Amino acid sequence: MRILAAMSGGVDSAVAAARAVEAGHDVVGVHLALSRAGGTLRTGSRGCCTIEDALDARRAADVLGIPFYVWDFSERFRDDVIGDFIAEYQAGRTPNPCMRCNEKIKFAALLERAIELGFDAVCTGHYATLIEGVQGLELHRASDNAKDQSYVLGVLTAEQLAHTYFPLGTTPSKAIVRAEAEARGLSVAQKPDSHDICFIPDGDTRGWLAEKVGTATGEIVDRSGSVVGSHEGAHAFTVGQRRGLKLGVPASDGKPRFVLEVRPVSNTVVVGPKEALAIAEIAGERFSWAGAGPQEATFDCHVQIRAHSEPVPATAHLTDEGVRVVPETPLDGVAPGQTAVLYVGTRVLGQFTIDTTVSAVPVGA
Repeated sequence: MRILAAMSGGVDSAVAAARAVEAGHDVVGVHLALSRAGGTLRTGSRGCCTIEDALDARRAADVLGIPFYVWDFSERFRDDVIGDFIAEYQAGRTPNPCMRCNEKIKFAALLERAIELGFDAVCTGHYATLIEGVQGLELHRASDNAKDQSYVLGVLTAEQLAHTYFPLGTTPSKAIVRAEAEARGLSVAQKPDSHDICFIPDGDTRGWLAEKVGTATGEIVDRSGSVVGSHEGAHAFTVGQRRGLKLGVPASDGKPRFVLEVRPVSNTVVVGPKEALAIAEIAGERFSWAGAGPQEATFDCHVQIRAHSEPVPATAHLTDEGVRVVPETPLDGVAPGQTAVLYVGTRVLGQFTIDTTVSAVPVGA
């Protein structure tokens, strides 16, 4: 096949490209420039898509002997990922920018251009596997559960899966990937993995949002509506948050309080006890299926609400409004805006963005 290898400058994408070459494919490497004012240096594992990363990707391509290009996707990234991130926080939701990047950039904008240029597939260093099932291609978890990235790929559609290539999916461990990179002479063999939000490399999300959307004083209230504190912008808070609340009125039981809800219209933050974070039901309108969808309107599955959280047995219901999921045991600290990925065994069935939640602990209980 003609393969376009997306090379981030990290060890995973470099080894994925190397395996594509070794498998006999016609491979071209490409690095996505996602910021026109990208930093020149990383700080340990913080940040990505920097000039340093582009140079690391180029060096890897040179070692592999493949053509290499840098494509400017900064405008699309600004509009579809950063813009979405800001808008979601302004709406009182907690977005996942990695999901949006996979959905809008790596497997939409990049894949579209690749197909236009005659490539058969885009190769990435994601840890996930593709299996040909009875009803077509299926997305499954990686062999190494600790590195499994199927959750962040849950946004992919059947058409996109048909043009993807994940050479690392069956690799037993990341240590094997690093050893292989070392053996191939790739300088990124011991490069740290990226963490945090790539466009907020210092990790100060609250400060970054305050700079982008400003501050506005509002009230912090308990579940009964009593004012217990104030804040300088509801967008700086997320469901489940405990630190940084600076409450002026202590809880009657003396226990810590957590953010339960963010109300952007009234610029109000609702806090309460930890047990009130338990969620008995989630639902969302925006959903997609990773391959063939479910055959029944009600079906058993597992639901996962974070990239590295444990999947929980659940029952899903397809309705005229979207998808509603009832877990067997309550979910902890779910925020509107998060992505719920549905699994059947190791297979990713699909995903939806959480719009509404139902607490397992009624007010006053």
